[in-house]
Amino acid sequence: MFTGLVETVGTITSINQKEIVIKTTLAPDLSCGDSVAVNGVCLTVTKKSHDGFCADISPETFSVTALGDKKTGEKVNLERALTLNSRLDGHLVYGHIDSVAKVSNILKTSEFYIFSFSVKPEFEKYLVKKGSIAVDGISLTIADVRNNIFDVAVIPHTYEKTVLSSLKCNDCVNIEFDIIVKYLEKRLSMYHNSSKVTLELLEENGFV
Repeated sequence: MFTGLVETVGTITSINQKEIVIKTTLAPDLSCGDSVAVNGVCLTVTKKSHDGFCADISPETFSVTALGDKKTGEKVNLERALTLNSRLDGHLVYGHIDSVAKVSNILKTSEFYIFSFSVKPEFEKYLVKKGSIAVDGISLTIADVRNNIFDVAVIPHTYEKTVLSSLKCNDCVNIEFDIIVKYLEKRLSMYHNSSKVTLELLEENGFV
């Protein structure tokens, strides 16, 4: 489990359909078996060196996440797993990617960077204005929703300290939707929604 607060950016030194090797300043603090979120994907350290670590990638992970698009030399967001005595400053992120989204627009304002991302239409139901979402492992708040497109406002610190600064239009990113919204959907579907409670009703009344 993670918070969505990126600790550092690492560099891919090798990647294929079976494993990824990353150079990072976190290496001295890692041990084999540790969980690390790599652009939001929860991976397990299988080998480590003084300046990096290796993690296995399953064929499914390689094909259904944006890691399959990554190449040697590219940067990735890194976060170690949450501990019981850690502060939870972001939101609960599990490292289980729900979908891949595309960057549809990037706008720089005087104070923020406004990123727009498009998800597949079937995932539109998980987009809640003011709700939490993890983009490449970064905990962000949805500022606006237009059908299957959502906007996030990124402060300069987050932009500069994560891989967001290297994104371009049409680039793919990993998306993990807020677990609370997914649990609500599951709960409502189990009871065939006989109570007439909908995600829209919950959103309007400030529950999500």
